[in-house]
Amino acid sequence: MIKVYKDKIEASEAMAEDLKTIALNSVKENGRFTIALTGGSSPIPLYNLLKEKPLVDEIPWDKTYIFWGDERCVPFDHEDNNAKMAWDTFLDFIPIPLDHVYRMNSEVHPRQGAEEYEKELKNHFKDSDPVFDLILLGMGADGHTASIFPGSGVIHEKEKWVDRGYNMELNSDRITLTAPLINQAKNIFFGVYGEGKAETLKNVIEGEYNPLELPSQLIKPDHGNLVWYTDEAAAALLESK
Repeated sequence: MIKVYKDKIEASEAMAEDLKTIALNSVKENGRFTIALTGGSSPIPLYNLLKEKPLVDEIPWDKTYIFWGDERCVPFDHEDNNAKMAWDTFLDFIPIPLDHVYRMNSEVHPRQGAEEYEKELKNHFKDSDPVFDLILLGMGADGHTASIFPGSGVIHEKEKWVDRGYNMELNSDRITLTAPLINQAKNIFFGVYGEGKAETLKNVIEGEYNPLELPSQLIKPDHGNLVWYTDEAAAALLESK
């Protein structure tokens, strides 16, 4: 499903309301809400909404469990750290138990960090399949999502839940959830904004399937819901909007 809004703010407001609905339903059905956050600048308006009234009082934070979709291999206090951005933007302002927040260890070798995070996930989901209630994703102008970049080895991963991601352009190591894990989620929200991503978005959604060049095409939920939240600028070239 593709939802087009006037701008990023309107799209973020709609996403926030949909997130709240999923959180409440998840707690009602299973007693908890498990979400994976995304980094970058796209989710900042959403995160700002989540810490403000009325949403901060309406979401069941005491039964919410927070993970991340990916992380850059930099210290927690580094400006590029996804977890730090989330803490600074909204986690510091909501009543969530600290032991419900699971950040990736970004200060070790990425393969070690990936192994440690997979163990965290297995402990959380125990003997059940690793099915997130909601995974938030962004998409880069190069078509990457999470830290699954064009031409990277993680594109081919079929078994691991978490693996090393690598951005060849920036020579940057990452840790990332893999496409097979992401695709098991009940709900996946993509937030894609700005005219600079319009051509890529069109190619990902309506173009030939080529995940080696456009890794976002890997995201095809097994049984869950996939929703693209875009502004008019990003959706300008879509025929199916």
